Amino acid sequence: MTLPYQDPRHDVARRVADLLPRMTVEEKAGLLFHHVIGIGERDAPAGLTAEQMMSDHLMSHFNLLGAGSPRAMVQLHNDLQRAAADTRLGIPVTLSTDPRHAFTDNPGTAMLAGPFSQWPESLGLAAVGDPDLVREFADTVRREYVAVGLRVALHPQIDLATEPRWARIPGTFGEDADLTSRLVAAYIEGLRGPGDGLGPDSVAAMVKHFPGGGPQKDGEDPHFAYGREQVYPGGFFDYHLKPFEAALAAGATQVMPYYGMPVGTEHEEVGFGFNHGIITGLLREKLGFDGIVCTDWGLITDQLVMGEPHPARAWGVEHLSPADRLLKALHAGADQIGGESCTGLLVDLVRTGRLEESRLDASVARILAEKFRLGLFDDRRHVDADTAEEVVGRADFRAAGEVAQRRSVTLLKNGPLPLSGRPRLYVEGVDAAAAADYADVVTDPAAADLAVLRLSTPYEPRPGLFESFFHAGRLDFPADRLKEILALLDTVPTVVAVHLERPAVVPEIADRCAALLGVYGTGDRALLDVLFGRTAPEGRLPFTLPRSMAEVEAGRPDAPRDSADPLYPFGHGLDYAADA
Repeated sequence: MTLPYQDPRHDVARRVADLLPRMTVEEKAGLLFHHVIGIGERDAPAGLTAEQMMSDHLMSHFNLLGAGSPRAMVQLHNDLQRAAADTRLGIPVTLSTDPRHAFTDNPGTAMLAGPFSQWPESLGLAAVGDPDLVREFADTVRREYVAVGLRVALHPQIDLATEPRWARIPGTFGEDADLTSRLVAAYIEGLRGPGDGLGPDSVAAMVKHFPGGGPQKDGEDPHFAYGREQVYPGGFFDYHLKPFEAALAAGATQVMPYYGMPVGTEHEEVGFGFNHGIITGLLREKLGFDGIVCTDWGLITDQLVMGEPHPARAWGVEHLSPADRLLKALHAGADQIGGESCTGLLVDLVRTGRLEESRLDASVARILAEKFRLGLFDDRRHVDADTAEEVVGRADFRAAGEVAQRRSVTLLKNGPLPLSGRPRLYVEGVDAAAAADYADVVTDPAAADLAVLRLSTPYEPRPGLFESFFHAGRLDFPADRLKEILALLDTVPTVVAVHLERPAVVPEIADRCAALLGVYGTGDRALLDVLFGRTAPEGRLPFTLPRSMAEVEAGRPDAPRDSADPLYPFGHGLDYAADA
């Protein structure tokens, strides 16, 4: 007999109302946890495989790390769905993912594109500033994700890059709230796909990190205890909310609060994932959000991350037990706990009367409704490997990503561009074989007509393995490295392209180079096409480039465009037609 919740002819509310009372406390608890899994059979970054978390903890939400072939990803997804179908109620699995369509390779934030089409980072999309391009990008992401069974995007990241040293800037749309607001609306529309709401061909967007993760004290990141404080000396708290208001208006159904704790505001000085005033008072009551709130990863228990011990990111509530942290997060208004599998703690809270089962039910109802809307109980439970191989990395998707890479290039200073003929070219940081298709490559800069030098924004290396992936700290080159760079610039006219994962401090380089460009995820051939005039740069800076580290250190972490004398201001960018 087909039960009402199994029948797609019923609406979502009817199906949720039928399924919820059939569930045990243990089954409900399993829905409230969302942990990481790997692609391989024995790949268990959480210390448990998906199968173990399904059988022992009754979980059904997993964040997939790494990338195999499309066929391998489909096999993983379908194997998990078959196992889920064999459980008592047959509640399907939901797979989520951090961004995986650009150049960032950080196991805590984003993955290299691998088999997927490769686009510029979000900063590059912001540099173009075209909502239609962002919509096209997100639609491509949707098609590739759905093909392999990824149904929740743990993005877009709509924090504002107002503290130039912050390691998470590459995933943002820059420092401007209005630009970010325009682009996030297009992003969510693209992920949603056709129709007015989520459907079987949609990817749900989990926008992050509420209420804006940009104003980090000293630019440090709250993945780590030393970066736990968010400060607002400029009084710009509400400015950081604007993109989230735009995201909710565009139909975002899931929101992730950040790890940080607000300092010196009206709100309790505890991490946002534990913060009742932020989640319930601001997000739910003031902004009217009734979707899923999923905390960032690892708030409740101490864990091993890449084999290293890391404390729970329970900032402001470190003194509480794991059970009390969990209770506080739920009382704050969270529906789902990211990066944890401690379902037993939740069951005990209900069994001992510390948490009303009705509170549990409110979150379960939201989570079940999302699964129904995405079609996971119905036609979308399984995906097809042949289709996935056709869709993922499709030629037109790759071509569109490469066009976006070229468009995002930002010309900051010009002299010789666009180049013509076949100059004798010296290259550093550029594939010489690729450059040989455009010029006669030489190995001695003194013998060159011109040099092309690719650089990345400097950072201060950090000691931990996981920590080393977060590029933070100073934005200027160390004296010895700067001396090497300037020596090249003094030897031969040099075009410098800086990968602006953060706002680099490069006044000496800007002064002495022949041309300066900012890039945000651009392959060598895409860059060379721009340099040789096969296509033109369209980018505009999505953030201010400061003139000095003293200026950065004196800035207010929450304030946009907080520079009286920047090297280049927000929005700066030259065009070949006007400036060549």
